[in-house]
Amino acid sequence: MPQTGRSAVFLYRYFMPSESTTRIAKNTALLYVRMFLIMAVTLYTSRVILNVLGVEDYGIYNVVGGVVVMFSFLNNAMSTATQRFLNFELGKSNIQGVERVFSMSMTAHITIALLMIFFAETLGLWILNSYLNIPPERMKAAQWVYQLSLLTLCVNVLRVPYNASIIAYEKMSFYAYVSIVEVILKLAIVFLLQYAVWDRLIYYAFLLLCVTVVINAVYRYYCRKTFTTCRYHYFWDSSLYKELMSFSGWSLFGSVANVGVQQGIGILLNIFIGVVTNAALGIANQVNGAINQFVSNFQIAFRPQLVKSYAAGNRDYFLSLIFQSSRFSYLLLFLLALPICICTPFILKLWLGIVPEYTVSFCRWMIVFSLIDAISAPLWMSVQAIGRIRNYQILMSILICLNLPFSYGALLLGVSANWVLIIRAIINALTYVVRIFYLKKKIALPIKQYVHEVVTKTGLVSLVALPIPLLCDYYLEGWMGFLITMFVSFCVTGVLTYYVGMKSEERRFLINFLRKKY
Repeated sequence: MPQTGRSAVFLYRYFMPSESTTRIAKNTALLYVRMFLIMAVTLYTSRVILNVLGVEDYGIYNVVGGVVVMFSFLNNAMSTATQRFLNFELGKSNIQGVERVFSMSMTAHITIALLMIFFAETLGLWILNSYLNIPPERMKAAQWVYQLSLLTLCVNVLRVPYNASIIAYEKMSFYAYVSIVEVILKLAIVFLLQYAVWDRLIYYAFLLLCVTVVINAVYRYYCRKTFTTCRYHYFWDSSLYKELMSFSGWSLFGSVANVGVQQGIGILLNIFIGVVTNAALGIANQVNGAINQFVSNFQIAFRPQLVKSYAAGNRDYFLSLIFQSSRFSYLLLFLLALPICICTPFILKLWLGIVPEYTVSFCRWMIVFSLIDAISAPLWMSVQAIGRIRNYQILMSILICLNLPFSYGALLLGVSANWVLIIRAIINALTYVVRIFYLKKKIALPIKQYVHEVVTKTGLVSLVALPIPLLCDYYLEGWMGFLITMFVSFCVTGVLTYYVGMKSEERRFLINFLRKKY
């Protein structure tokens, strides 16, 4: 076939509205509707909760809850394995395999919940009572919050196989609707909290537990009714167990590193400076989580296709997904991150009223970290699709864990708390580069093509988009300055994304999809 003919077939197959591509686009659009509502409610509830609880109690909740979350590394590892193996079996159209993976993973998650309770009630309580910098008069409330947060985490652990099944079957409509119900219930918590007649910190943790139990019951009911593969029955398959445990065992390295660093940073800041930095870090995590929804929905939509394409042996489509998802993950997040980064002081003052010290800089560096994470995410998802992750997890865990000694050393030298977040962003950039070369070795990832299609395009969009919004923010003040800066930033980034960040065939697909849809 002539070169032009092969190119035409390639473009038609991978960029025209195929069933899988259209499904990704449709699921992404649906998840974005969910995201905007969740983002609005999350930002509103954070402000009210901060004002109702106060800076001190808000900081206590974040640092105590962080100790509980520290033990979720067991669940994170098994969750990754469950998602990967369900997608892999569906990619091979092996329904019996899906049933077996679901039941075995449920057994594993029950075991994980019991192990988490054991570690949390021993090591976790020791950390809480011996090391955390909590005012003595609030220690009893902190202990109540700790126990309620532990129960909430255990309920979430048991939801993982159901959540993984919904994403594997790409039933994003249910996923979106239930998420909306969950955020509405959390909004109701805010109003109930204002009328609490007893300790509001304890009451808040208790209400969050109630919401988690209700949502978990809804997930279980839907999955059992919709998918025949989601009816749990205990059985033992040593071969499948070995595969799951091998994958999750090595994933455990990455989970321990990520959770340990995230919570370890909070503990270090608490020890060296105090709960005010935990309040600032908690708010930064809220802002980061809200804008991360902007890209995580897209990643949720394409991840099943990434694993299924590899399982089906479709290497060309697999590589095209890596390039496209890396580029669009970054550009989607950058579209929202740029104006928020520039206007952070105005937004926080408008949103919170009370802005704890360090919050502005923490938010900005957290967003920089997430931008690197967004472009890097499809790479580690590809490694998980391949399945051979031992060396990868060891290498990544070592790099990620460097955060703690460097952060400890920086704080010991008396530098600003901001350097803890700066160090985290720098190390994340290093892990991104290492992931590129790792995939070069494993799947012969064409680095030159990746740099041209992903790094160069996203870097060019970022550099060209930055100056004009910065000038608007510098010369304009108040509401008018904020609105003009946001508008200019969206317009400049959007135009650059369309003409620089997207290839011509992608622009054609976008126009055809929108025409067909609307």
